[in-house]
Amino acid sequence: MNSRLLSLDFFRGLTIAAMIVVNDPGSWSYIYAPLKHADWHGATPTDLVFPFFLFIVGISISLSLSKREISGNLYFKIVKRSIIIFLLGIFLALFPSFDFENLRIVGVLQRIAIVYLICAILYLNTSFSTQLKIGIGLLIFYWITLMFIPFGGNLAGTLEPGNNFAAWVDSFIVPGRMYQETWDPEGFYSTIPSIATGISGMLCGNMILNTNNSLKDKIIKLFYWGTLMLIIGHFWDYIFPINKHIWTSSYVLFSSGLGMIILAMSMWIIDEKKYSSNIKFGLVFGSNAIVAYVLHGIIWRLFQIPIIDGIGLQKLWMDTGIGLGLPAKFVSFDWAIFYTLVIYFIVYQLYKRKIFIKI
Repeated sequence: MNSRLLSLDFFRGLTIAAMIVVNDPGSWSYIYAPLKHADWHGATPTDLVFPFFLFIVGISISLSLSKREISGNLYFKIVKRSIIIFLLGIFLALFPSFDFENLRIVGVLQRIAIVYLICAILYLNTSFSTQLKIGIGLLIFYWITLMFIPFGGNLAGTLEPGNNFAAWVDSFIVPGRMYQETWDPEGFYSTIPSIATGISGMLCGNMILNTNNSLKDKIIKLFYWGTLMLIIGHFWDYIFPINKHIWTSSYVLFSSGLGMIILAMSMWIIDEKKYSSNIKFGLVFGSNAIVAYVLHGIIWRLFQIPIIDGIGLQKLWMDTGIGLGLPAKFVSFDWAIFYTLVIYFIVYQLYKRKIFIKI
């Protein structure tokens, strides 16, 4: 594995670890503000985790497919991987009750699968400039539809929870149960701009692959373009607010810009300055990222099994900590860290044995 991929695995690993922390508090009633999603407009650190992963998916597509010979077998592998990831998302939605009547079809892994499939096919069939144009086109198209098209008796530009053009379209095309009853943050329509998030990662990957630039030049370019995207996203926010729930175009630029800057920092620390002795935590998670995510969605059930007085370890943890006088949010956060370390211990066993499960 070369140093460039070490940087990417490190960033991917930190992203997955952050996903587990924010998804698994000791109690949803006690969460520190940075570990919550923004109520609606705006973005917290938690709102950056998912787009970072899609951004990394785009980079990985560029790095992994750049030297692959285009063939029917390659397309088969791409489609197969997308289907497996999508079905894993369905499995997590069903687990542990397997209530098919209230199945939520869309979700995090389902969106990752769709973005990967479309971006990989785009990468194999289009040039850098075409990918850039498609990415910009998707963001502008999404902005126009949400801000300038009236829908269901509502005025154009209505951006209320469950009452916006994306939610209106999803109400017709999303089967099964929605996460928020009338709308879903991973709905099909808002997947359109999330594809642009993947494309931004592909463009970033192309910069990394450019052999005409030195490593230092690549890092500078990533900082430059990341900063520019942040600035554009900030100004677009005034007329099309940054919003993770409906994945607005300004949110894509904001999150991808930050992702590019963080990747540049990772490359500078790990590759340029060779500070790579203390990055194993990130590499362990990054080397089996999807596996870690699926495990975190399954193993939580074990901690709900009654062990003392009919309550599970997670509830016991919360009750004990609060009973000792510790702040409830602190106890809840401690549990999230503990649970993340449990997942780390499992994937570390795979890492130590050089087992990398390619899904």
